[in-house]
Order: sequence, then C-alpha cells, then structure tokens
Amino acid sequence: MQPNNLRDILLRIAINYRWTWAPSSQDLLRSLPGANESIHPVMTVRELSVDQLAVLADDEALVAKARHEVDALDDLGKVATPEVAYFSAEFGISHHALQYAGGLGVLAGDHLKASSDSGLPLVGVGLFYHLGAFHQDIHDGHQVERLARVGPEQIAAVDTGIVVDVPFPGREVKAKVHRVEVGRIELMLLDTDHEANSEADRLITDSLYLGSAHQRTAQEMVLGVGGVRALQVMGWDPPVHHLNEGHAGFVTLELIDRVIASADIDAAVQAVRERVVFTTHTPVPAGITRLRRDILMPYLEIWAERWGVEPERLWGLGSDPNNGDEFNMAMFCLRLSRTANGVSRLHGEVSRELFAAIPEGRSITHVTNGVHARSWTSHGIQDLFDETLGAGWDAGEVEAWDRAAMIDDETAQTVRREGSERLARRAKDYGISLDPDSLIIGFARRFAPYKRATLVLLERARLVGLLGDDERPVHFLFAGKSHPANEAGRALLSEIVQFSETAESAGRFSFIPDYDMEIGALLVQGVDIWLNNPVRLEEASGTSGEKAALNGALNLSVLDGWWAEMYDGENGWAVPSSHAVDLDQRDLEDAAGLMDALVLASNEYFDNRSRFTTRIRHGWQTLGPRVTAARMLGDYRDEIYRI
Repeated sequence: MQPNNLRDILLRIAINYRWTWAPSSQDLLRSLPGANESIHPVMTVRELSVDQLAVLADDEALVAKARHEVDALDDLGKVATPEVAYFSAEFGISHHALQYAGGLGVLAGDHLKASSDSGLPLVGVGLFYHLGAFHQDIHDGHQVERLARVGPEQIAAVDTGIVVDVPFPGREVKAKVHRVEVGRIELMLLDTDHEANSEADRLITDSLYLGSAHQRTAQEMVLGVGGVRALQVMGWDPPVHHLNEGHAGFVTLELIDRVIASADIDAAVQAVRERVVFTTHTPVPAGITRLRRDILMPYLEIWAERWGVEPERLWGLGSDPNNGDEFNMAMFCLRLSRTANGVSRLHGEVSRELFAAIPEGRSITHVTNGVHARSWTSHGIQDLFDETLGAGWDAGEVEAWDRAAMIDDETAQTVRREGSERLARRAKDYGISLDPDSLIIGFARRFAPYKRATLVLLERARLVGLLGDDERPVHFLFAGKSHPANEAGRALLSEIVQFSETAESAGRFSFIPDYDMEIGALLVQGVDIWLNNPVRLEEASGTSGEKAALNGALNLSVLDGWWAEMYDGENGWAVPSSHAVDLDQRDLEDAAGLMDALVLASNEYFDNRSRFTTRIRHGWQTLGPRVTAARMLGDYRDEIYRI
C-alpha cells in the first residue's frame, strides 16, 4: 500500500472510530509510533513521518487491520436525514476533547453515541470552545485553574465551509460551523473565531462557562439561533428540536422567525411548541439561568422589531411570576416546548413542584438518565459480558442481563480486580499508593455544596479508625472540580485535599486532580464502592453511579436521583436522610448514617466476600437493563420525540 493512502485510511479511522466502544480500532491506533493516551489519535496520524508511514505500509498485518476497520466504517454508514436536532452547550465525547465541564456534557455525548448505535436519525448541535473547560492543578492544598488552547483539528473537527450570521445588537456575528463524526451521528459545532468579527466577538465561544453574563448570553444566542441556521444551510429541518437544558432556549427565536410571516405571535409560538422538547437538569432554584433585563432586552428588541411586536411580549415568554425583572430561561423553554422532562422519576416530581407557578411546569414528565455502556465499561468486563450475557447487554436487554447470574464468584472477583489494578497503576502517577485488594471507595463529581463531598469528615473519629486499620484496609479516592467562581465549592475541595495530607489519613484518603472522562472511567472501573451523599432532592440524576454499577461497583448512596428508583435493598446500600430542620443537625445525622452504611459494607467486604459478590451479580441483573443510554434513548424516542 502507498504510504499516503495508508495515512488517509488511518486518519479516517481516527476521526470516525476514536471512541471507546470500538476497542479494535483503539488497539490499532495505539500501536502507531508516537501514540500516547494524552495525544488525540488524529494528531498521532497527522504527525507520522513519511519514513514511518513507509514502514507501516509494508506491515501486512497492520494494513489488513486498517482495511478491516475501514470496511466496518463503510458498513456502518450514516443516519438518514435527521429527524431530531439535539442542542447542548457542551458535549463530552472523549477526554481527548475537553469540550465539556461535567455531567451535562457527558450525558450529551452518551446521547449521541447511543443514537449512533441505534441508528436514530439525530444531529447534535453545540459550540466549539478554543479553550474548552479548565484543567485543574492543586497548589498548597487549593485548586488552581489552567486553560489550554486547542484547535478544531485536535478534536477531529472538520470545517464544513458553512458560515452563518447571528443577529446581535447593532451588528451581525459570524459563526463558522465545524463537523465532528460520532459514529453515524454528525455533531455540528459553531465557532465565532471568524476574521470578519471584531476581536471581542471572535472570543464569544472561547471558553466554557467561564465568561461574564454578557458572554454567556452571547454564546447561547449563537448556539440557538446560529445552530438552527446552520442546520438550514445543511438542508435539514428536523421536526423535533431537543433543548438539553436552558442554554439552548434561543433555538425558539429562529423557529418563530420561520413561521411568523404567515401568523401572529401567539400562533407562531404555538406552532413552534409542536417542534420543541426540553430537558431540565435543575432540581433547585439556584440552578436556573436568569438573565437581567439590561443584558437580554437589546437582543429581544431585534426580534420584536422584526416581527412587529412589543419587546415586552417577548420578555413575557421568560418572565417569572414571582420575579418579573428576571428572564427565567427554564420557564422560557417550558412555555415554548410541547413536552418537558426531568432526568429521573424523583427529579420529575421535584421539577413539577419547582415550576408549579406556570401551567407548563405542572406537566413535566421524566426520562431517567442512562450511560453509554461500552464507553464506560472496562474492556475486561465487556469481554466477560459478550461471552456470558451475549448480544444485547449493551442495549439494555433484560434477557441478556438475567444471564449475569451465571457469572461465578471467582470470575467476577478476578475481572473486578483487574480494574483495581489498572487504577492502582495510574494512582502511582499522582504519588498515591493504592492496594488493589483494599476496599476502594470512590467519590468523583463536581464540587458543589449540595453534593457534600466532606460529609464523611463530620464523622472524623470513626473515619480515622477505618483508615488506620491495616488488617482491613479501606482507601477513599476523591476527584472533581469546582467552578472557579464557587467559593463554597472551592473550600470543600480544599478541605478534602488538606485532610488527605494529614497523618490521620494514613495514606488511604487521596485526591486525584484534573478530573476528566479518562479519570472518571478509571475510577468507576476500579473502585469497589461508589459513594454519593447529596442533600436529598437536590441531585437530578447523578449518572456516575450508573457507570460504576455497569462495572460491578456497588453504590452506597442517598436515595436521590436515579438511585431512588432503582435501589432494591440488595444491589447496594442506601444512606438514610435526616428530616432535621436545622441544616447543621441534618448533616450531622446524615454523616452518622453514612458512616454506619460504610461500616456495614466494609464488614461484608472483608468478612463475607461471597455475599459482597452476590450483591455485584444482583446489581448487574437489576441495574444493567435500566442504566444504559440505549434504554434512555428508547424512552426519549417513544415518549418524548414520538418519531
């Protein structure tokens, strides 16, 4: 084979099959010269020298593997003309592409992957961030943020040549459109770094969630209005527009503009409602985006003048009955959607109460989040499932997961220990000595006060006793970032880091910095227990525990989010929640209940491993069919999209 032809083939594989559900292509790409976990495979292929390519082209086995992967790609094909446009401010596709800040983006990435698996005709729409989300360093026990500039080519994004204009006060802002292929699915990313824009406007899409309220509003206009216009240029007019959180709400402005010429504003709004669905991830009032009048009204005046309506009419679409001086993005989306859902059964109930002030809020339903099974399950466990459960486990088929009962104790414990060994090897890079035979307890999520990362520290004496037992070693691993502006979250993170450095921790209470999808995968594949102790009713879903469950880790969690509907008394442990009115007393009582549950789990792990392993098998049987993104996508298709 000619070297240049091989480069084209390898580049196509890297662009299209770089995600973790295609282990054969991953193995091929990792065998290339210069391949490294920290380097995107697209960059690895592009940096191969002519001499290196010539050597590879003479390798018959490698060429055969490459041809096989390309044939598989050709067989995969693309979805038909999209019937669903899925808008999200962030997408977590891979740790190589830091275009996500947390669970919302990772969920969006899993939604695209599940759509690719099933062939659902969907297109993703988001923004390209040149600085992405921040990296995290720890200095003197505190978080320090670090940004790293990336180009579209580093996330295998291809310039479509499309440029759309987005109306801004006094000007039009141009946005380029990049395309990323996620299996069968196209992800369109808008980017305002265009030479025709002012220097300030070129920076609109520069960073993720770090800008001012002005910049965030500008980003959301580009995402919503620019995203719909980009689809139009592509020749697509999907009947369903899915808003993944309120950031995408301004999709509706452009959709109204398409129909208002032949209708008044009320009729146009009703017509748009039939094409929009909305997912809220917000369980508390503080999580709702609210825009000030002085920031948003100049944008709304553009559309009001265009449509011949009073600006106050448009402001009213997002006004909060309890505070008319703020534009509530969640209420705006609810009023302009035919269907809205929370992301767990309990969250649906909480959302109906949270938004009860408007009629649309009282009809919110739910679709419980799920996770893309092959993206998060270790290769060893995937192989075990493929052999024992057979086809269908990753699609959430109940019959396949029922066969988990056939997995014997030794096999389950062996494949689980392999994950712990990988985690231990990686922990060494951070100066952490982790015994893979210890009881490993993981806690990894955004550091927000309601998630209560430090709750276990309130039972300090019992915790220290647990950590200091050399005969029954228990090791806690923490990871996560705090938003730079969240001082309370930063303080909690510092408290965890600082305790990890004390003699009381006995070297068995550790913090892993710069949490991302790669570290997240290592943790859920390597820990024995996944810890989650939010303030009850303040966790919308919490999908990290679902990833852990697929890998045979047992959840030990407050009955909130997805766990509230899936815990059955045998597939993990429930942390009791206090009903105390005083918040400090509530936390003290919850901490005591948390420690009681941890002691029970520890005793079972060391004294009755067979019982512990039975819980793992039972967890696979009862949770496996319910926590997959395939099940989630099926619910969206049948109950929300109705396509």
